[in-house]
Amino acid sequence: MRDVRKKLLRTFALLAVLCAAGVGGYMGFEGWSFLDSLYMTIITLATIGYGEVRPLDTSGRIFTILLILGGLGVMTYIFTAISELLMEGGLKEAFRRMRMQDRIEKMAGHFVVCGASRPGLSVCEELAKTNRDFVLVVLSEDEVRKFMGQGWCAVAGDASSSAVLEAAGIRRAAGVFCALSNDKDNAFIAITARGLSQALKVVTVQNDHDPEMKDKLLRAGSDIVINPSHIGGLRMASEMVRPATVQFLDSMLRGQRSGARFEDIPVGAAAKGLPVGRFKGADRRGALVVALRRSAADSYELNPLPDAVLAPGDMLVALGTPEELRALAESLA
Repeated sequence: MRDVRKKLLRTFALLAVLCAAGVGGYMGFEGWSFLDSLYMTIITLATIGYGEVRPLDTSGRIFTILLILGGLGVMTYIFTAISELLMEGGLKEAFRRMRMQDRIEKMAGHFVVCGASRPGLSVCEELAKTNRDFVLVVLSEDEVRKFMGQGWCAVAGDASSSAVLEAAGIRRAAGVFCALSNDKDNAFIAITARGLSQALKVVTVQNDHDPEMKDKLLRAGSDIVINPSHIGGLRMASEMVRPATVQFLDSMLRGQRSGARFEDIPVGAAAKGLPVGRFKGADRRGALVVALRRSAADSYELNPLPDAVLAPGDMLVALGTPEELRALAESLA
């Protein structure tokens, strides 16, 4: 990508320098106006063959000869460079990369996923399914091209580098997932991310079974540490003792038809003083409110009563499709 961009910039820079030299030469040698000089430069470089704007003296003719010779070399280089880019597909990729960079720069409240490990890719797949903006940080440009083909935004580099995280929009992000296969690397990412944004939520994968590793990752700046092995063991036990519940949850996460999800829905000022029943969805229209957490409490009220009054800062746990959840969030905003 950098080579393509450099080649494009070099090409247009040469053309701009040649045009500037032509305009300056005609203005200096012939005393022409800027427009006449620019017009003469363009028709000379383009070899269109129109007549001269005004009669040229000896110095003007010599300058025109030099401009034609220099223009032939530069224009040949330009067409060759563009042809190479078109044949290699580099120009198309360059424009795709530029569009992706513009998209990243406009993101706010998105998520940064560090590492294309299995946990990291699972996070990306879930974020993509629920229409959340995210940027995946990978090591190589080849991986960037691969994930760009899936419609994802990606940047290449060391995820523990401030510059790479800045390129992923870390200061505007809502959270970061540290999902590399090495816990020390994840700790460095957490430290760097926390230094760039104190308001950031940091979720980290713990690969090591050392019981002290979780505390180390938390001290490094992680808010939540997830141990996939522990989660896998709980899943195995659940498959044995409560298979119907597990299958139900799986159908939500993996099902292509329903696509239902649990979601946190914050209560805004618009819903102040309104009853939960107005939004509960018990009539099977819209998302279903499963639990209510008061802003001043850490506990959840399961299956809240319809007459429970909402207040700004409360949090609803709702179940529904992404569209139903989005409509509920908008009504509570």
